Amino acid sequence: MRALQLTGPGTLELREVPIPEPGPTELLVRVGAVGICHSDLYVLELEFPLPNPLTMGHEVAGTVAAVGSAVTGIAEGERGLIYLCWSCGVCRECVSGNENVCRAAGRTAMPPCPGLGPDGGMAEYIKVPASSFVPIGDLDFATAAPLADAALTSYHAIRGAREQLYPGATAVTIGIGGLGHVAVQILKTIDAVRVIAVDVGPDKLELATECGADLGLIGGPETAAEILALTDGRGAEAVFDFVGTDATAALAVQAVAPNGAYRMVGLGGGAPELTAGPSGGPGWPWGASVRKSYGGTKSDLIDSVALARAGRLSVAVERFELADGRTAFDRLARGEIRGRAVLVP
Repeated sequence: MRALQLTGPGTLELREVPIPEPGPTELLVRVGAVGICHSDLYVLELEFPLPNPLTMGHEVAGTVAAVGSAVTGIAEGERGLIYLCWSCGVCRECVSGNENVCRAAGRTAMPPCPGLGPDGGMAEYIKVPASSFVPIGDLDFATAAPLADAALTSYHAIRGAREQLYPGATAVTIGIGGLGHVAVQILKTIDAVRVIAVDVGPDKLELATECGADLGLIGGPETAAEILALTDGRGAEAVFDFVGTDATAALAVQAVAPNGAYRMVGLGGGAPELTAGPSGGPGWPWGASVRKSYGGTKSDLIDSVALARAGRLSVAVERFELADGRTAFDRLARGEIRGRAVLVP
């Protein structure tokens, strides 16, 4: 089969590799589509040698092509997504429904993930644990694939701030890319929550408006002041940062309300300034919480699929052939993708 593999720092190659054989508790899935995430860019740019070529891709939708001998309840021909946290399934966190912070993953709290250790879905076939399969019915593969991360991660971050999202609350989404435009839609399923989208690109704010945002602001030095003015000087009850640079972290600190929620999702390496001094002025307000939010639970993915099947959630995608993977990566790096780039083998 063909597979788009990382063969060295910054080097992607379309290679011929053997079709994997599923073990007793595994499935072989014929890939229908696979999304490209900013975390894929992050891995592509890491400066370390690989022991073996790595097939990338963790947003995978496809059809079951073969079923392991010990698998029950799943049949060949079923269509679904692959849940990306391949956790142990038996530790305290997993049995509590927190598979994304599986104890077997130690301090990193990042269970094995396709394309980030095990071979991923930028190929014609992928071998996966049967427990990771989530049915999608008749959803289109290309628009369903990004649900596996873009929707999963957004949904999890929003669910973790649900207490602050009461009727009349204001939520700010920073960065209207693959995750941000999905987050806007998820937030708009919550009754009477005002959504303010922030991005440096007018085209991204147009997408946010199409997704239901009540207001769009161009990111800059005055954005925090604009948000405060729109919230009677108090700030937003929830701020979701899908970029994660120093600039967006500073904006979140300055714009979140007392007792509000700041959720760090983007991997930009930004450092918010949180001090233990008295609250006041532009600094961290009393009672506000901050949380680094990684991925989501399998339940979060099932809920995201349900929203999509109900017509409440739709991912904007640009489709590319597997052979054009490098072009898709380069366009994503330049900020030229509207929504999510998706490879279709």
